Amino acid sequence: MGVVAEVDFDFSPFLKRYKNGRIERLLRSPLVAASENPTANRGVATRDVVIDHGTGVSARLFLPSRAAMAAGTRRLPLIVYIHGGSFCTESAFCRTYHRYATSLAASAGALVISVEYRLAPEHPIPAAYDDAWSALKWVASLADPWLANHADPARMFLAGDSAGGNIAYHTAVRASRDGGVGVDIEGMVIIHPYFWGAERLPSEEVWDGAAVFPAYGVDWLWPFVTAGQASNDDPRLNPPDEEIASLKCRRVLVAVAEKDTLRERGCRLLNRFHDNYARSGGGEATLVESEGEDHGFHLYSPLRATSRRLMSSIVNFINQPPAPELDDHLHWHACGGKKIDRTSATTTAPKPMILGVPRRPFMDVFGYGMEMKRHYGCSSSTTCMAYAMSKNRGRGKAASPKKNYGLFSGAVWPNKAYKGPAAAATLPGTHHVIKNMWQ
Repeated sequence: MGVVAEVDFDFSPFLKRYKNGRIERLLRSPLVAASENPTANRGVATRDVVIDHGTGVSARLFLPSRAAMAAGTRRLPLIVYIHGGSFCTESAFCRTYHRYATSLAASAGALVISVEYRLAPEHPIPAAYDDAWSALKWVASLADPWLANHADPARMFLAGDSAGGNIAYHTAVRASRDGGVGVDIEGMVIIHPYFWGAERLPSEEVWDGAAVFPAYGVDWLWPFVTAGQASNDDPRLNPPDEEIASLKCRRVLVAVAEKDTLRERGCRLLNRFHDNYARSGGGEATLVESEGEDHGFHLYSPLRATSRRLMSSIVNFINQPPAPELDDHLHWHACGGKKIDRTSATTTAPKPMILGVPRRPFMDVFGYGMEMKRHYGCSSSTTCMAYAMSKNRGRGKAASPKKNYGLFSGAVWPNKAYKGPAAAATLPGTHHVIKNMWQ
């Protein structure tokens, strides 16, 4: 019988790192091949390109053929999309993000470039930031024939979800500070973005056992993906005001989910964009909140009412014509897009848009759970990656008899804000219980 490798760091349900250096990624969906035949992919042709042969940075391009033909001489909006996955999992080429980028391209009539960046822990932060910057410069060069023939560089957007939202934000900051990339970034779309801090907000102290990402799990992410070189007081997690003020894009959409642990961070960031635009001469801030939903719901349940409405909000944001009055007014597009005069000291922002559907857990609409179970040969006596239901209910708050849809439960990490370097590998007795996210 072979010797079982000892786990050095257990960051389930994302990955495990073993003492022999092997990395086992747990949360992933199958890779999907690109095809320039649009008939097999909702009318969207796809093609892969290598951006940097030295680092391996690459991208998948999504061209909505009908929109390109209907546009004639009019060029398409350009969306540089950066996938999520806690900086350490998922891919621009996996089924989850292939399908989402396809839907975005088809719905918005936009040319989407989905970036394949290097993942932690093999390539700690700032590798992902550098790769996204390389991709943006490549896109701005319009060297690819699809970009040269179809893209409108005057309508470029940076977009991303979760960790990808964080990367998209920092890419926009870098484009604003480093002399630009030859084109103006019209706007930014960040969905359930990952921002955090050393001290917990009041809403983050409460966990009912149902959130996808409990705060005590989020506490450990940044130290891990930075290889212990940064803690949660890093300004990259809580951007300073002067950095927000440096942004040159004048339109921002932030999407949050009501039950997401990261919700309040996203709302506060949106408010800071709002305040900066009010001070600096105007801009457009959009907040979309999905009621009853949790982190990343739109990726795994794209046919749900809230997912469709979120996509509609993003599509409308991408395709609305630039407003010439942005120099004179601040637009807060929530609840009907009410205009707010930035010169009025008494003006208050309206409540954010609430997109409501009945509350229910994620559904495994693509069959990922069952496919992973078959692929990894899970049995009733084993825990199958991020898709298995554990028999161990854990201790403390996670031991509630109610059904739990969180990715984390049980005695995983201390339930308090974590400020120090990544030392998870040295903590004795830490363990986890994995819950099924999609059943």
